[in-house]
Amino acid sequence: MIRVQREDFDVGAELAALSRDRPGIGGVASFIGLVRDVARGESIGAMTLEHYPGMTERQLEAIEAEARQRWPLDAVLIVHRYGRLEPGDRIVLVATASAHREAAFASCQFLTDWLKTKAPFWKLEETPEGARWVEAEASDDAAAQRWTQD
Repeated sequence: MIRVQREDFDVGAELAALSRDRPGIGGVASFIGLVRDVARGESIGAMTLEHYPGMTERQLEAIEAEARQRWPLDAVLIVHRYGRLEPGDRIVLVATASAHREAAFASCQFLTDWLKTKAPFWKLEETPEGARWVEAEASDDAAAQRWTQD
């Protein structure tokens, strides 16, 4: 399930719903991304995430489909927020469920790495020196690269 939304989400309720009525699930892995108050050594007052509705959901669905091809997953959840967020606010929830923990762990990490590099979101950070667009980082590309199939 993919949701792109402005409003916050309840992690406990989301994870409970993911595995409800699915007794074959043996493990759920999750990642929660939060807004930090410091980036690249500078104070961050807020971050605004922008996206193109429709295009964003299609790309997230493609990323989810690839995870489902690679691992035997019973359930996948990606909730990604947009709009103005402040330090401590939740940005993203990625959760995967499978009969076995290895598939849940690996697929959750895959989805998290690929969201960082392939999802069409643009981030504008508010700093004391003014607003700046966040550029892709080499470390994120390197993390995603390990999932590239030959």
